[in-house]
Amino acid sequence: MPLLPSIIIALSCPSEPVLSRLQRYSVTKTGETLTTIAQIYNLSPQTLERFNPNLGEKVLPINTTVTIPPVNGMPIQAPEGSSWQDLSNYYGIRADVLFELNGCQKKPSVVFIPSFSNQTLPVKPKVSNYTGFSGYPLPKIAKIGLSYGWQNKKFAQKDQGKFFHSGIDLLADFNSPVLAVDNGTVVYAGVEKGYGKLIIINYNGVLQSRYAQLNQIKVKIGSSVKAGQVIATVGVSGDPDITPTHLHFEVRLKQPVGWISQDPMLYLVQKTQ
Repeated sequence: MPLLPSIIIALSCPSEPVLSRLQRYSVTKTGETLTTIAQIYNLSPQTLERFNPNLGEKVLPINTTVTIPPVNGMPIQAPEGSSWQDLSNYYGIRADVLFELNGCQKKPSVVFIPSFSNQTLPVKPKVSNYTGFSGYPLPKIAKIGLSYGWQNKKFAQKDQGKFFHSGIDLLADFNSPVLAVDNGTVVYAGVEKGYGKLIIINYNGVLQSRYAQLNQIKVKIGSSVKAGQVIATVGVSGDPDITPTHLHFEVRLKQPVGWISQDPMLYLVQKTQ
C-alpha cells in the first residue's frame, strides 16, 4: 500500500529532518534575485538570505545555485552542550517541535529553526469554543501506561534514555475494540514503521487522530467514519514503548511544517474528568 508523504510521520519523529529536504535552484534568467526566487517557492526573502548568506540581495548571475528549504526558517549551529529546551527558551518554539523537525537528534547540532511570521506554534488549538472530541478511542476510560511528552525512564526491557513520546498509551486488553473519536475521513490504514498497524483520521484537513500498534484494521482509506464506530482492535504490532498491551493514540495539528503532535489529553479532557 503506497504511503502518503504529506500525512505519514514515523513514530515520534518525522521521516526526514527538514535540513535533509533542501533543494537547489539554478538561476537561468537575467534579473533574478533572492526575492523573486522566494516568490516562486512561497518563502520569505529573509529565509533565502539565511540559507544563502553569501549571495545578498542583488541580481544573481546566470548559473548561480541557490539553496531552497521546504519551509520558512533558518539553520543554526547549536551551542555546545545546549539542549532542545535551551533552544526552545531562546527561540520561542516548543522543544518537541524542534526535536521532531530535526530528525529526533538526541543532542542538537546543526539545527533548523522554523519561523511563522514571528508567531510560534500554539500549544493548544486556536479555537475559542473547542470542547474536545465527541468520543473516546476505547469503550471505557483507560489507564495511561505512558503519557505524552518527554520521557526519561527505563521501560520494559529497553533503556531508551530521554526520548519524546508523541501520544498516549492507553492500557487495554488484546483485541479489544478501538473506536473513532469523532466524525472524520480515514486518510491512512496500513503498516508504518514503529507505528505497526496504523489508522489516521482527518478532521477538515486541520486535525488528525492516530491509532497505532493495532491488531486488526476494519476501515479503508477514504472511508467516512462516525464517532464511536469500531475501526480496529488493540494489538502489539510495531515497536511499542511499554510491555502491557495498549492503544497508542495521537492527535496532530496541521502547521506549515507538517502535522505537529499535540497532547491528546487537551482533546479528551471532558472524557477523563
